[in-house]
Amino acid sequence: MKSLRLILTNSRYFGAAWVFASINILFGTWAIYIPAVKEQLQIDKSQLGLAIFFLSLGVFTVFPMASSIINRIGVGRATWYGVVMSCVAALMPLLAPNYYTLMAALFLFGASNGITDIAMNTLVTELEKEDKKSFMSASHGFFSLGGVLAGLGSFLIGPLDNPPLHMGLAVLLVFTVNFVFHGKYKNVVAVSEGKEAFSLKLFKPMLFLGLISFVSMGSEGAIVDWSGLYLKEVSLAPEVLWGAGFLGFQITMTLGRFLGDALSENIGSVKMVTLATLVVLTGYLMVLTADTFWAISGFALSGLGFSVMVPELFRIGGKVKGVDSSQGVSFIAGTGYAGFLTAPPILGYIADSSSLKTCFLVLFACALLVLAATFKLNRKR
Repeated sequence: MKSLRLILTNSRYFGAAWVFASINILFGTWAIYIPAVKEQLQIDKSQLGLAIFFLSLGVFTVFPMASSIINRIGVGRATWYGVVMSCVAALMPLLAPNYYTLMAALFLFGASNGITDIAMNTLVTELEKEDKKSFMSASHGFFSLGGVLAGLGSFLIGPLDNPPLHMGLAVLLVFTVNFVFHGKYKNVVAVSEGKEAFSLKLFKPMLFLGLISFVSMGSEGAIVDWSGLYLKEVSLAPEVLWGAGFLGFQITMTLGRFLGDALSENIGSVKMVTLATLVVLTGYLMVLTADTFWAISGFALSGLGFSVMVPELFRIGGKVKGVDSSQGVSFIAGTGYAGFLTAPPILGYIADSSSLKTCFLVLFACALLVLAATFKLNRKR
C-alpha cells in the first residue's frame, strides 16, 4: 500500500492517478446506458455492435499520431487536454438524435479516450523516472476504482431517469477534480531519447512486450466476457454464483494494483511480469478443474496476476533505450487494445465450434507463451 499512500499524500501523484479513474468513470457511465440508447434509437444488436465498433475505431485512429502530439505539446498538457476532450465527448453518445450521429459520437469518444490513455500512462512513466518513485500499478488501481464508482452510479438510474443528466454529473465530478489538480503535472515534458536508426535490436524487446500486452489484455477481456457463462455451463454453478467469478476477478485486480508497486521495486518489472504469469497459470489450472469453488477461486487468482502485468509493461515500455516513452507506451497500448477487442470474439468462435473449456485451454497455452517471452526478456536484461 506504499504507492497508494504516496498518491493520497502527494497532490502531484494524485492528479495523475485521478486521470486513470476519470476515463473509467466516463466510460462506465456510458456502458450502463447502452441498453437505453439501443431502445431509444430503436436499433438492433448488429447495428449496436457496429456503432460500438466505431468507439474502438476512434481509439485505434489516434494511436499512430499520439506520440507526436504528446511530444509536441508536452505530456502534462496532453493529459489535461485529453481529459477535457473526454468530458465533452462523453456527453455526445447520450445526446445523439439518430444512429449515424451515435456512430460519430462514439468515434470521438473513443479517440478522446485513446489520447488520454496514452498520455496518462506516459505521464506516470515520466513522473516515476523524474522523481524516482513507483506508482504505475496503483494508478491502474485507480482505473479499476473508477469502474467501481461508475457501477455505484448505476443506483442513480432510477431516481434521475435522465441519461444525459446522469452523464453530466459524472462529467462534473471528473472535470472538477482534474481542474483542481492538473496544475501539479501540466508542465511535465517527456524526456526525448537519443534517436537511433530502426533496427531489430530495438524492435525485438518491443515485440516481446507487445506480445505480452496483446495476450494479457485479451485474456482480461475474455474473463470479463466469459467467466459467468463458464460457471453456468461448465461448472454448473447455481444462478446466484454466476457473477462470482467476475466479482472475484475485479476485486483482486483492484487490490493487486494497489499492492504491486512495492513488490516491483524489490524484484524488478520483468521478474514481476514473470511472477504474475505464473500466478495466472495457476489460476487457469484451477478454472480448468470445472469445480465451482475452484473455478471461482481460479478467476480471482488470475485477476491478481493480471492486475500487475499491464502496469509493469507500460513501465518497461516507457524505459526502453532508444525509444521515446510516449512511443513505447503507444505501442504497448495499441497491441493491448487489439488483444482486448479481438480475443473475446475469437474465443466465442472456438466456444461455438468446440467448448468453453477449450477456450480456457487456449488461454492457458497463451499464458505459457507469455511465460516464454518473459524468460527471453530476463535474459536480455
